[in-house]
Order: sequence, then structure tokens, then C-alpha cells
Amino acid sequence: MGRRPVVWRGVKGMKDATMTPSTLHDLDVILKTEDIGVEYENGTVALDGVSLDIPEGQLTALLGPSGCGKTTLLKVIAGLVTPNRGTVTVRDTAIDGPGRDRALVFQDFALLPWATVLDNVAFGLRASGVPRKVRHETARHYISEVGLSGFEDKYPHELSGGMRQRTGLARALCVQSDILMMDEPFSAVDEQMRRKLQEDLLELLKVERKTVIFVTHSIEEAVYLADQVVILSGRPGKIASIVRPDIDRKGDVDVIRRQPHYVELVDEIWGSLRRYVE
Repeated sequence: MGRRPVVWRGVKGMKDATMTPSTLHDLDVILKTEDIGVEYENGTVALDGVSLDIPEGQLTALLGPSGCGKTTLLKVIAGLVTPNRGTVTVRDTAIDGPGRDRALVFQDFALLPWATVLDNVAFGLRASGVPRKVRHETARHYISEVGLSGFEDKYPHELSGGMRQRTGLARALCVQSDILMMDEPFSAVDEQMRRKLQEDLLELLKVERKTVIFVTHSIEEAVYLADQVVILSGRPGKIASIVRPDIDRKGDVDVIRRQPHYVELVDEIWGSLRRYVE
């Protein structure tokens, strides 16, 4: 028998499971959303009553059907969208817009086409007034960390999709934010590159120890990467369930993905999401 995941019941849809005290009480919370509601001018309610704790130093995946408000929630946390109600706090301080404590990696890379890899990665530091020598030294460090050493003078059109995404990741890391937000960062690359980027991200986070909020449509990706999977219901987005997969990530990735616990959890989450998709 595989280990059972830790599950909080939210709206509906997931079975209860045993929760250990260490899982619930020994994690420091760096970011909280409280009763977030977002309604667009056309009357569409994107989010309704979303209250969520983000544990420090862990990866939280936001998972749910298309249109459920995952990206909207990420933009609220980033300070790019102002909710109609509710608050977001970072270390108990309410946010009122973007800040250097939060960095965003976009789905479409969002690189400057006229700038080299080095200048793209250093862009955030330049905007903050960091001297050229310092920002380039910092940028070169993170370019190396994402495996792009030797490509500093290349332009985005000279890079593969995976390399462009690595550049975007290095740029987000370069500003040295505590919280890294990633909006479907691997969806624009093929499946082989996606798996490689997933592996590389986990290895990178062992070094960087960032708090990550990761939006994805992929159940397999969420279970493989996340310490905490937040499942949103169909629109308006509400928290349906929160799952802590407790996956053993040691060893070969293909072996990890064949673990009975991994397979069972993917199937169980799909069972909870199916009704929203249908």
C-alpha cells in the first residue's frame, strides 16, 4: 500500500486522510490570502472567498480547470490585480502592489527581444538602480545556476524554448525575492523539455530555498513538484481541497513517477477535478 496523502477538505471532492501534527503546525507561513474575492467589470466572478496559507521555503502548486482563477489569484498575490475584497499579507504586512519580495516568471517568457541573455537577466536590477558591474556579476551567477553559462551574449531569438524559459527564471532569481511566482512556466515547451525543467527546478530550489507558488494545469506536474497542492473549483474559484503529496523524490525521476503513492494520488486528484471539467 502507498502512503496516504495529507488532505484538507475544502468545498467538496476529496476524501479525508490522516494529518500529522508536524504537517500542520511546524511550518512557518510567509504569505496569507484572506477571503479574496475578484469580480470583473462584466460581472464575472473569478475568485470567491479564497483563504490560503503559503508555507515558507516550500513549493505550492495551484491546480484546477481552465477559467477557475489560478492566474488571477497569482496576479493578486503579485500585486498586479486588486481584489474586490480580502487581503494578502507577506510576513503579516498587507501588500498594496508589486514588491521586490515577490518575483514573477511568465508563461510566455516575456524577454526583451533586443537584449542579450545577460541584459535580460539583469533587467530587474537595472530598473532598481543597481550599478552595472554588480548587476552583471549577479546576473552571471544566476545564468550559471540555470545552466546557461556561455550564452550570456545570445539574443532570445537564438535560444530554444527551454533556454528562453531558463533565462526568465534566472531573471526572477536575480532580484533575490523571497517568493517566486510561476505562471504555467513550462507549458510552452515540449514534454521532454518540460520534464527536464521540472527536474532542474527541484535541484535549483535545493540551493535557493525559495518559496514558490506555481500555477499549472498538469496534475502530474503538481504532484511531482509540490509540497502543497491547492485545488481550485470551477468558476468562481474557491479552494476545493489542499493536498500535501509527501512524495519520495530521491532517485531516478522515472522511478518516482511509478511509485504507487504517486500514481494513486494523481488518480485521486483527477477524480476530484473531473466534475469541474465535465
